[in-house]
Amino acid sequence: MNIREQLAIPRQKPRELDPEERLNNFDEVSKGFDEATAILEAQRCLQCRKPLCVLGCPIGNDIPRFIDLLRQRKFEEAYWTIRETSSMPSICGRVCPHEFQCEGACIRAKKDEPVAIGLLERFLADWMIINGKNLTPRCAPGNGIKVAVIGSGPAGITVAYSLSQKGYSCTVYESLPVFGGMLSVGIPNYRLPRNIIGAELYALQQCGVNVKTGITVGRDITLSELREQGYASIFLGIGAYESRRLGLEGELDTQGVMSGIDYLGQILTGREIALGDKVVVIGGGNVAIDVARVALRSGWKEVTIVYRRSREEMPASLVEIKHVEEEGVTLLFHAAPTRIISRNNQLTAVEFIRMQPGDPDQTGRHQPVPAPGTEFILDAEVLIAAVGQKVIPVHDGTVPVKTNLRGTYVVDPVTLQTNVEWIFAGGDTVLGPQTVAKAVCQGLDAAESMHRYMQGRF
Repeated sequence: MNIREQLAIPRQKPRELDPEERLNNFDEVSKGFDEATAILEAQRCLQCRKPLCVLGCPIGNDIPRFIDLLRQRKFEEAYWTIRETSSMPSICGRVCPHEFQCEGACIRAKKDEPVAIGLLERFLADWMIINGKNLTPRCAPGNGIKVAVIGSGPAGITVAYSLSQKGYSCTVYESLPVFGGMLSVGIPNYRLPRNIIGAELYALQQCGVNVKTGITVGRDITLSELREQGYASIFLGIGAYESRRLGLEGELDTQGVMSGIDYLGQILTGREIALGDKVVVIGGGNVAIDVARVALRSGWKEVTIVYRRSREEMPASLVEIKHVEEEGVTLLFHAAPTRIISRNNQLTAVEFIRMQPGDPDQTGRHQPVPAPGTEFILDAEVLIAAVGQKVIPVHDGTVPVKTNLRGTYVVDPVTLQTNVEWIFAGGDTVLGPQTVAKAVCQGLDAAESMHRYMQGRF
């Protein structure tokens, strides 16, 4: 196939559930590519000599190589090409913001649509699972050296995978009752099915990794106690679980006001929340989108997202914005909440004010400022704030691991070692809330540094 024929192939679209069908269940909305569609989409890749897509991928996946293998129908080899750098293609292929990373850098995006790199990655991972292929990498014989990994999110999973391959005995401690961290309690099934997370857990356990859930380090066991149990090194990979507040009076004690992370955590772990008619969601990221879509599936009649900037400035994934609009959520832009209105301590409405672009910040982005005299009120039985998260570090008085004013761990930017030589950290606990791919990247770097440290080569 010559380049003209390649350029003539339009970007392929994945199969999706109809909007009406979606609202009755939590089934995965995007069904991905079938084999023929995946191969056709792979034909669109121009195999650039200087692949910008690789530079756009935080992990540095060899994208041209795995796509070339895919179009040759060498699916298993293509999958293991991705696994050379990524610990979880089945997850990254679904939830990474590809349009801002690898696909955003794709040369075809300049005049056309980028190659659907994320969907091709997902196809390969799904093909492996559907065909019963082994997802467990080859592991070196055990060396008897113990490693503790705190947190089972993307960074922690990556560290456990990487070090177990080198022969280390890894134990993962997860404070939640389920494996996966924010992947399990922060991303709904319609975006990331639980059987996909389960497949990753099984593959991890086949590497000899021991996973302990429901244990909070700093409360149930201390870092010094782990050290006394013989762990040569510890990785801190704690997610950003603490929601940022709106800063409104009554936010913490008015019934019907809650955070997006708390709401998703309750729903996704099976806890019941009283239903009503109207819910208002504050925010413009993927958490706000997920909260709104989950609320619709849970039986709420009217769901409104209010964002202080424009639609074009929403940080949420473009496909998620498309889906939330298809499903009937109302999007209201250029507005911010100013007052919680309640009766007998129960939320009844929220006051907002219109926002307008102000002076640009250091990045050149205009900061929204209130437009005086433009207040308005929306009736609501529930107000859910999804305006960002922050990290709550391990509260452990036994080992003084240094944190900064943001509450994230201070690490060497190259090795990810903390001020305590045997403790390393990465992912959200260092970067703040970030993408899965960036957490995986830090997990890879930390694992290599921990290996060198434990081998006395630091």
